[in-house]
Amino acid sequence: MNLLFLGSGTSTGVPQIGCKCKTCTSTDSKDKRLRASVLITEGETKLLIDCGPDLRQQLLTNNIDSLSAILLTHDHYDHVGGLDDVRPLGETQLYAEKRVLSVIQRNMPYCFADVKYPGVPKIHLHEINENEFSVDGITVKPIRIMHARLPILGFRVGKAAYLTDIKTIGDQSIEQLQGLDVLVMSALRIEKHISHLSLQEALEIATEIGAQKTYFTHMSHDIGLHEEINKQLPPNMQFAYDGLQLSI
Repeated sequence: MNLLFLGSGTSTGVPQIGCKCKTCTSTDSKDKRLRASVLITEGETKLLIDCGPDLRQQLLTNNIDSLSAILLTHDHYDHVGGLDDVRPLGETQLYAEKRVLSVIQRNMPYCFADVKYPGVPKIHLHEINENEFSVDGITVKPIRIMHARLPILGFRVGKAAYLTDIKTIGDQSIEQLQGLDVLVMSALRIEKHISHLSLQEALEIATEIGAQKTYFTHMSHDIGLHEEINKQLPPNMQFAYDGLQLSI
């Protein structure tokens, strides 16, 4: 199984519009972050987790012209804003919780009308909950996490898991994440935040989960320079970056 980071930035991306901080003006490509998303590939199956407003650019940059399914963690715009760009890909299978699917239907009614305008995205909705489900024979285990007071989902696929926009995570979810080879989880910035983990909080949860390797994502410009902060992390933990590919 392969995992490709299509984007590793928070909702504003990095550089942030109008900002002249050292991260936003960095010439290091690892400090340039599109909105967070990953592609998991197993054989011919391609699972996209989240579909932000940079999707078109991400698909073109990585020569991706087909998807088996899209898994949505939640309905915030930086995670769903690219859905209209799937129209050239043909039939799209979309998996999300009932509340998230309702938001998609409300925001994109032209995709679900009885009589559709020619050329609209062909999106097929699949309601999920915390139970396992299968895509092309690949088992996906949703993991309950909290984004402040909003219940959202992470996903475990085999020995890899992807958790973004976390603020808190329960004991049962931590138990479901044991035995991982690779954990991907969000770490917004150094300072604490009302709805996201700080880097220190993320380090503590990652240590409790105990994956062989942990990669942090969904990072803002406030996290600092990739090269500087990455050196301060434990040997089995590091910052992800756009274009990073992992074999699991």
